[in-house]
Amino acid sequence: MLIQAHLGYAKLHRLELSKAAYDLLSAMGEVQHPGGEVNASQVELAARVGLSKNRTSIAMSQLVERHIVLRPEGRYRSYFIHPYFAGYSTMDDLEDALRDAIEAIKVGELAEPAVPAPQRHLSAVPTRRTA
Repeated sequence: MLIQAHLGYAKLHRLELSKAAYDLLSAMGEVQHPGGEVNASQVELAARVGLSKNRTSIAMSQLVERHIVLRPEGRYRSYFIHPYFAGYSTMDDLEDALRDAIEAIKVGELAEPAVPAPQRHLSAVPTRRTA
């Protein structure tokens, strides 16, 4: 069993996740390696929680856009759970990972989990008419 930081999970309610995203994160937590690496396809994760392919894709997008799940470029079937939510083998590993994550966030190398800013559609912006 892995040790997980309570800090991240205590703030999950602020990230406005769908039930499907919660379920998907839970499934990823079950299969993660220490440090948060998950080597499973969306189809495999969907089967664990009983979601359709489409709902799984939407839920994964939600987790990624909120920086809860990180997708390394060029790696198929590989995800990383943000250090705030990942599991670790020892308390020392957890403390080191959180310390490193806080520093990486400060210098802009890692995004802090957050609700994305609302997107304004261009049609909502008034146009200026010229004569």
